[in-house]
Amino acid sequence: MKRLALVLALAGTCVLNLATASPAVALETYEAQIAASDAASQARVDMTEAFGDKVLKPGQYVWRDIPEAAGPERVIVSLSDQLAYFYRGSTLLAVSTISSGKPGRDTPTGIFSILDKRPMYRSKKYDNAPMPWMQRIDQYGIALHAGFNPGVPASHGCVRLPSAFAKKLYSVTDLGTPVYIGA
Repeated sequence: MKRLALVLALAGTCVLNLATASPAVALETYEAQIAASDAASQARVDMTEAFGDKVLKPGQYVWRDIPEAAGPERVIVSLSDQLAYFYRGSTLLAVSTISSGKPGRDTPTGIFSILDKRPMYRSKKYDNAPMPWMQRIDQYGIALHAGFNPGVPASHGCVRLPSAFAKKLYSVTDLGTPVYIGA
């Protein structure tokens, strides 16, 4: 956590003030990408401390109860591990497998925020494809949502989550919740 705080400080005040910035803010700068990758590295360590040596298979997740008073919420996505982590304050609450963008349809990296939420949405780009528990993070349609989770990158750029995890995550996040996506 100390290393993440240092990286965020080095990345500049716009990163530190993400929660108070316009909800349309997406930081895909080099500094934001480094901060997001560093957050993903720390999340791997936190997962071992919180859940032991648990290895998740595609479609699996772990979730524990942590009071809302633990602090502000954030989502961290590790593209290299194909995992999403959900925090309250500095406490890891949940970890889930994901399926990110396949080669040529890469999931963007950096620091984003939840811009729009809909319990059921259909893609305007990809044949009206269902996107249950959709939480959009950029202006181009990239979102966190329930979907097929083969354990490898397979989406058109979105972060697919197991359905039960996507529903729980949807229920506890708000517009503006930060989403860090690291390599």
